[in-house]
Amino acid sequence: MTRIMLAAAITACLAACTTTDQRIAGAAAGAGAGAIVLGPIGAVAGGAIGAVAGPSVKGSVDRLDG
Repeated sequence: MTRIMLAAAITACLAACTTTDQRIAGAAAGAGAGAIVLGPIGAVAGGAIGAVAGPSVKGSVDRLDG
């Protein structure tokens, strides 16, 4: 249940962000997901990956909605 809610929150954050906000939202979502799965180390890794991948993920979601 927690993972479903997290996935919904990630989707909502990525769908509503601009370029700079995408990186912040991606980092926050990645850190949250990483913390749930792997704890503190996962939070750091997820945050870094989310900050890098956030804009491209949002672009993919936008193409699906369009």
